[in-house]
Amino acid sequence: MTTIFTIPNVGIETSIGEKSTLHFDALASFWKSVNGKPREFYTFTPEYRYHFKEKYNGFYAGAHIGASIFNFQKWNYINTNSYEKGVGYFIGSTIGYQVKLNDKFMLDCFLGGGWHQGFYKGYDLTTGERYEKAKNYNKSGEWFPYRGGVMVSYKLN
Repeated sequence: MTTIFTIPNVGIETSIGEKSTLHFDALASFWKSVNGKPREFYTFTPEYRYHFKEKYNGFYAGAHIGASIFNFQKWNYINTNSYEKGVGYFIGSTIGYQVKLNDKFMLDCFLGGGWHQGFYKGYDLTTGERYEKAKNYNKSGEWFPYRGGVMVSYKLN
């Protein structure tokens, strides 16, 4: 779904057991600015998936821990001139459903979220100066949904 907004999300999934897979994806927003506000971020997510029926077909549940890099305006600063630049980690879970379309193609519908802990410096868009008083990095942690969509998958062999 993010592809519609020119934010590519690519992944690879491989078998590691009878009903288990390891999935890795990267999501990237290369937008330096949208309407004068920074919208650049990158996430890297390795995820263990357990498939209830069979691999690559039916319901699955996943657990992941990943990393993020961002130069972005947080949701609670949307109507301000403040933005944040930093790094973070996240830990969470995903539920999904995979549908085989044929021998080579599959749809993967998924939704996930969890805890994100960010370490950032906050800046003012007009002055370029820091707006917050943290000595080094400010910290912010939130529970929220951060994964979701439909991926079209292609089987390599």
